[in-house]
Amino acid sequence: MELAEAALLLAAGLAAGTVNAVAGGGSLITFPALLAIGLPPVPANVTNSLSVAPGYLAAVAGSRVDLPRSRLLAALVPTTVVGALAGAGLLLVTPARAFELVVPFLVLGATALLAFQDPLRRLVGHPRDLTPRRRAVTVQVVVALAAVYGGYFGAAVGVMLVAGLALVLDATLARVSAIKNLLSAVIGLTTVVVFAIAGPVNWAGVAVVAPATLVGGYVGARLVRRLPSVVLKTIIVSFGTVIGGYLLWRALF
Repeated sequence: MELAEAALLLAAGLAAGTVNAVAGGGSLITFPALLAIGLPPVPANVTNSLSVAPGYLAAVAGSRVDLPRSRLLAALVPTTVVGALAGAGLLLVTPARAFELVVPFLVLGATALLAFQDPLRRLVGHPRDLTPRRRAVTVQVVVALAAVYGGYFGAAVGVMLVAGLALVLDATLARVSAIKNLLSAVIGLTTVVVFAIAGPVNWAGVAVVAPATLVGGYVGARLVRRLPSVVLKTIIVSFGTVIGGYLLWRALF
């Protein structure tokens, strides 16, 4: 790896770690950077998954005071692991083209869920009006779907988690973001195990990007705690729209 390529990956890792902690979608910075240094798409995707995982751990450390102490959170971890394993397995055994066409619409749909959260709550009911059983089942489904997607591709999984969780949990956006960081870290660690064993990893790329995402992830998580909910929501919706548009353009052209 040349010095200019290493510098590109280092800058991409710092930016991606920060973006993942604030809004999700940082992989759309590191993934193109890995393609730019000459990696084929699948190795780039696998390398990217391993590289951004440390940033999620740093984001968890930075947002730990906002994590709720609840049985529901503990129950979501096994669901996240199973979903991520399923997604990672799909990446290794199925062609990517069909999923590439679906991904943009998933991202844009998740962004719309967050953007129109209040009208949707009036339509389907506020989380506090749901029975505990229905709320628990709904959260499990949301997390399972996001985890499958995260294991397969990962980019914008944070946007999906925030959008889904904000719709079904009666919690502040800062708390939802903290939960998102924890579940994203679980997805990341699960894919690390799978891809380290069976994936075509470029370890030089991981060695450069991973430490940078650690720094960026911690900084981004601390930043989230200082942002008003309306500002944070605007950032996530804006970034999700850009991500979805970029992925749609990339899939079609």
